[in-house]
Amino acid sequence: MHEDFDKRIVRVMLPMSKAAVYDYSVPHGMLAEEGVFVRVPLGPRDVNGVIWSLEPKLNFPPEKLKDIKEILPCAPLCRESREFVEWVANYTLQGSGRVLRMCMSVPDALLPKKPKKGYRTGSATDIRLTAARKRVLEFMQDGLAHSSSEIADITGVSSSVIKGLADVGALETLKLPSEPPVAIPDPDKAGYELTEDQMAAAGKLAEAVRCRRFSATLLEGVTGSGKTEVYFEAIAQALRQDQQALVLLPEIALSSQWLGRFEKRFGVKPVEWHSDLGAAERRRNWRAVIEGRAKVVVGARSALFLPFKYLGLIIVDEEHEASFKQDEGISYNARDMAVVRANIGKFPVVLASATPALETVVNARTGKYDHVVLASRFGKASLPDIEVVDLKDHRPGAQRWISDPLREAVETTLANGQQAMLFINRRGYAPLTLCDACGFRLQCPHCSAWLVEHRLSKRLQCHHCGYSSHIPEQCPDCGEKDSFKACGPGIERLTEEASMLFPDARLQMIASDTMSGPGAAERFVAAMSAGEIDLLIGTQIVAKGYHFPNLTLVGIVDADLGLAGGDLRASERSFQLLSQVAGRAGRAENPGKVILQTHLPDHPVMEAMQSGDSLTFIESEMQMREFAGMPPYGRLGSLILSSVEAESLNIFARELAMKSPSGENFMIMGPAPAPLAMIRGRHRVRFLVKTMRDVNIQNLIRSWLKGVKIPSNIRLQIDIDPYNFM
Repeated sequence: MHEDFDKRIVRVMLPMSKAAVYDYSVPHGMLAEEGVFVRVPLGPRDVNGVIWSLEPKLNFPPEKLKDIKEILPCAPLCRESREFVEWVANYTLQGSGRVLRMCMSVPDALLPKKPKKGYRTGSATDIRLTAARKRVLEFMQDGLAHSSSEIADITGVSSSVIKGLADVGALETLKLPSEPPVAIPDPDKAGYELTEDQMAAAGKLAEAVRCRRFSATLLEGVTGSGKTEVYFEAIAQALRQDQQALVLLPEIALSSQWLGRFEKRFGVKPVEWHSDLGAAERRRNWRAVIEGRAKVVVGARSALFLPFKYLGLIIVDEEHEASFKQDEGISYNARDMAVVRANIGKFPVVLASATPALETVVNARTGKYDHVVLASRFGKASLPDIEVVDLKDHRPGAQRWISDPLREAVETTLANGQQAMLFINRRGYAPLTLCDACGFRLQCPHCSAWLVEHRLSKRLQCHHCGYSSHIPEQCPDCGEKDSFKACGPGIERLTEEASMLFPDARLQMIASDTMSGPGAAERFVAAMSAGEIDLLIGTQIVAKGYHFPNLTLVGIVDADLGLAGGDLRASERSFQLLSQVAGRAGRAENPGKVILQTHLPDHPVMEAMQSGDSLTFIESEMQMREFAGMPPYGRLGSLILSSVEAESLNIFARELAMKSPSGENFMIMGPAPAPLAMIRGRHRVRFLVKTMRDVNIQNLIRSWLKGVKIPSNIRLQIDIDPYNFM
């Protein structure tokens, strides 16, 4: 308590980008503790925040403080969540208020929903009956309570009929819960029959949960080895200990098969958290998490910032996936932050993958992470045979992309009554549209990127900013009419070719812009499982996690696609993606086959795929990274400056470069135009900071930027451990 000031003082953090921490006084009689959500005055408005600390030191008279308006009727934000907010903010060089905003992503959930009015059968019987009243009373004979809308929908009466029955005592009014209850998974429901290897792996994970201390475990298993069923047993153990579990998936909108497997194991579906949820469901789920009623949550990377009350286990499935890295706003890798969150909460985290990230492999080899391996597929399934087709020897022909060996393999597979998949990791019809008279390329007016033709929607589209337009009738450069031609293959163009080559096959094209949301994914899975699709043509959205027993052939049309560009992870990502795609084939009794079409059959990725010798490939990648001092043996930080005004951007970038520090154990490269030099109308310049592993890269960047005033027309985006170098 401050001298001569009889009110308690607290420090409140607000979910704001700047100046997020303010001090307030607590009115007499108000119970204010750390983590409590409060409403406070800020200038002319009231805002919600969290009490972050008690009795802060002040450098001004406490009489100037404003009172907290009210304590909000919501469970508090636990200590571990608050510590996690500060850790992420410090690591990513962002304001704590911005990170807190991710925890408070559903402002309406801070207030409880008003209870609904319900009705059940009353005591009065001597009433005048009409046909409508009779229908209502017959329906209400089940003795249960029902809402007015439910009664009206089922009996076909108006709300006035229901109210009239209540007025005469034939119906009794009562309060119903405002939202449906959250289903509780049953950890002891009969689960999947595990093999001896799976039981041993599941036992290790369950023991880690039972010990209630921090550990990180790499669960590595070939595609189809049953990793999901194994980590389900760790979830079951967390449930028995009345702890919450979080499962992060890279493509939550496409998790219909996973949800079905979870429901089979635990009797109910988990609580979901992703962008496709409606506002009411997001509100209910957020509140269920902070109150501890949501026992298992499955979600996208943002679910990591939910305000768990009793979190005791995190699973990161397909931990190698780049989609766990958020590039815009606060840049963070959900896999790495999951390990941090588990360490703060002193509980285990499991990283599951058939093709783990190099960083994870190194941590497992050095003993920082535990390592559990599933070396074979479940049951009678075996790994598919892989055949490399050299496109220099088997040219498909002009404007064709399917070679003769691949065509013949598809024909044989379909003739045998089995399913096949053609894979190309490129949306749209063609990646490039140019004038064949003068060579003019159609480019996005807001980005340094070519427009992609989407023939199904008859539009050109930029995949970076979303800009779209019609294909012009004449070239804006030379004036030639009808001169634009599609160059290169996209999934739509591949589908067009496949429909000509296999006219009797039932084709289905799946890409992120043709299938969005769990509903669409569920329909696709049902059709594929029922054998209603003969030939699936898809992008990377179908490469992970799906199990189709009758899919025996996978044809990778352009295996070289991910190897282009200067990305340090290009080979690693290509190997992971190709391995995941190949893993869709032969997951049941029928043997599988994979055909990779490539112009680079001698590339280490192709050799590793064909030989199945992933260890040699990983060793080679590790040696190259270590020699170059690149992650995981060194550290990287990216600074992107952007502005609509190119000249002022370049001037400021040069000034910032002149202030950059120098030293023996780090290097600052730039400024240089980013590979995508303009996005959404903003010019972009990049600095890249490269340091030794033991250098605190955050402190280095802080000291560099200290005292630097960034002009109002320029934005600075800092990305620690960047994955995207565009």
